[in-house]
Amino acid sequence: MPKVRTKDILEKFQLELISGEEGINRPITMSDISRPGIEMAGYFEFYPAERIQLLGKTELFFFRELSPSERASRMEKLCTDITPAIIVTRGLDVPEELIEASERESVPVLRTNMVTTRFSSHLTNFLESKLAPTTAVHGVLVDVYGIGVLITGKSGVGKSETALELVKRGHRLVADDCVEIRQEDQGTLVGTSPDLIEHLLEIRGLGIINVMTLFGAGAVRSNKRITLIMNLEIWDAKKQYDRLGLDEEKIKIIDTEVPKLTVPVRPGRNLAVIIEVAAMNFRLKRMGVNAAQQFTDRLADVIEEGDHE
Repeated sequence: MPKVRTKDILEKFQLELISGEEGINRPITMSDISRPGIEMAGYFEFYPAERIQLLGKTELFFFRELSPSERASRMEKLCTDITPAIIVTRGLDVPEELIEASERESVPVLRTNMVTTRFSSHLTNFLESKLAPTTAVHGVLVDVYGIGVLITGKSGVGKSETALELVKRGHRLVADDCVEIRQEDQGTLVGTSPDLIEHLLEIRGLGIINVMTLFGAGAVRSNKRITLIMNLEIWDAKKQYDRLGLDEEKIKIIDTEVPKLTVPVRPGRNLAVIIEVAAMNFRLKRMGVNAAQQFTDRLADVIEEGDHE
């Protein structure tokens, strides 16, 4: 199913529908927008018909200078069977030739009172958000000290219980069980919760609880950029775990690599505190303070001094 249709932008930006109502369900497949200035002059060789077409003051004032036959011809070519919409900005009058051609080809012609550049910016942002590549992962997303921490691990390892403890400590839940992730930009992953389970946590033995009802609106948020993954796994005595924190493992989600820490779980370990400290330490690293590296450098200095003696 198409992620965005013409009627979605009609409703989102409260546009006025002028003509071509039959095509209101046309799919929008790209966030790029076209301002067909050169097409108004008659050059349609590389006309990007699959994009939304924006007609502003420049295009329409030039259009008025054309002869009646040229005007009819230009609008005929502008309206194709794949053009999702033609939008007239600044509340300008819509040419009769455009209305006639759009009705024949069922291309929706819409109008907004916003200036062209501002509307173009808003529309591009909306389309990029909606058309961004998406995926879903099994896990819990929590906002810890401003860091979006995605907690992953096998079912029953304690992800939701850890999230509950974090919420109790003043942090915010974004999603439990299923996290919908979209790549809004290169290197930017944003996680949200499916509408059906928004604000809900499933705790074995208790069942489903509503975090917003129990802890208030400050305990939840609708979306968060994912910057750190904490993978919980049952403690394995045979496995070597990182004790210094020098090796930074990364995991790829869609096209973006995200730092990943593996935390072994066994009775007595306070996972919520560990995740809090991991988030704070991650922030410190981004500021250029790396405790593990400082320790390694100091250790190297001590060994070097011992060699000289």
